Amino acid sequence: MNNLLTQLSIEPLTAVLFIPAVTAAVLALLPSYWVAARLNVLATFVTLIAAVLLLFDRPPAGGYLFIDDLNNAFIVLTTFVAFTTSVFSASYIAHELEIGRLTPNHLRFYHAMYQTLMFAMNLGLVANNIGLMWVAVELATLTTVLMVGIYRTHEALEAAWKYFILGSVGIALALFGTILVYMAARPVIGEGADAMVWTTLIEHASRFSPELLNVAFVFLLLGYGTKIGLAPLHAWLPDAHAEGPTPISAVLSGLLLNVALYALLRFKMLLAVNPSALASGPLMVTLGLISVVFAAFMLYRRRDIKRMFAYSSIEHMGIIVFAFGMGGPIANFAGLLHMAMHSLTKSAIFFAVGHIAQTKGTQKIAEMGGLTETNPVLGWGLVLGVVAIAGLPPLGIFMSEFLIVSSTFARQPLLAIVLVVGLLIGFGALFLRLNSIAFGEPRGASAEAKASYVPMFIHLTLVLMAGIYLPPQMVTWFQNVAKLLG
Repeated sequence: MNNLLTQLSIEPLTAVLFIPAVTAAVLALLPSYWVAARLNVLATFVTLIAAVLLLFDRPPAGGYLFIDDLNNAFIVLTTFVAFTTSVFSASYIAHELEIGRLTPNHLRFYHAMYQTLMFAMNLGLVANNIGLMWVAVELATLTTVLMVGIYRTHEALEAAWKYFILGSVGIALALFGTILVYMAARPVIGEGADAMVWTTLIEHASRFSPELLNVAFVFLLLGYGTKIGLAPLHAWLPDAHAEGPTPISAVLSGLLLNVALYALLRFKMLLAVNPSALASGPLMVTLGLISVVFAAFMLYRRRDIKRMFAYSSIEHMGIIVFAFGMGGPIANFAGLLHMAMHSLTKSAIFFAVGHIAQTKGTQKIAEMGGLTETNPVLGWGLVLGVVAIAGLPPLGIFMSEFLIVSSTFARQPLLAIVLVVGLLIGFGALFLRLNSIAFGEPRGASAEAKASYVPMFIHLTLVLMAGIYLPPQMVTWFQNVAKLLG
């Protein structure tokens, strides 16, 4: 391990791509579930180490890969949640194998696709070429489509096809927007790969055609907005969460939505340095608010626990996009903090939900009840997760939402009122459903959960700590990112 860490300290940027790519190929050949599960955990752990080393050993930007404060924040968060999800996945998928929902061949495919997804997301985050970034997001989409349909049921295949069709439309719009950015850059930078290199684009963006940039951003917002899950582009997300394996629901909500958000933020930065381009903020604010209010009302109508938290993800991605759309030091800082807190909290909730669904034998809320009595650890874990995601103090999401709302009140009070109304509606829906699931008379089956609770409580502990105290180094880091975003 020491030799491995020494090697990673030399080339950590290569390691965050090389490790998952090689591991995916190996896992596709391994017949033993427990060997594959352990290798999956080990690979994600070593990738996390490599990502952390990038904080201290940042290589110079190349033509295809680069690291700055912005993608450093995303890559550390992504690899951390990927690691904890792989730990949760080991016990969760073992139960699926035990009850016959998955076969050994399915599991080889599952683990190989998990590492392929990690490779694709990491590549999208560290790509210095906007074309390569698009390819990485497309690869991540196709990989998750295959994983959503892994159960091979009618509902799972339908969800996978819906995801594939809507995702393809979104990625096609994003491709057209990317081409338009290249066309805007070509007269200034010249033809060839240089006109797609992010670090070159940001240097010369002030001289690009504002008309082309404006049209490009509209397509990019619609394209990557589909991947983010913004309403009304969200239709694939609830089905994908409900029908796919729960670890993939955790990865979708906690990570993949963030990768699409990252791509959108990169293009927003291009428009910000061009004085004649349109202000991208109002478009993002509008879609963000629509997503918050729409998802808040839809939470009341959910009867499937995973669908309910899928709509919660739409709501919170709307909050994050709204914050980045408002812009400015405080709103950008709060948006970044909210993104990190949402990733940790929502993945913890899905860890709890996955094992709850296994103990109850269903995802229907009506067949759950009295969980704090029948399965106290899972029940109270879910309660703590919902308290966190609802934005109650002293947890981290309260801090980020407070900063977003207060900074919006200072600049646009009417927008702040709409945002607060949406948050309160969503708050009521979550606690209405939580009350029927966690408390009252026990309902449904009450089998023992063969679960690893460690990932869930690690995430919730971090969210609690962030609500009480943020290390100065982290505050400085996020402030630097806020300045980059403009």
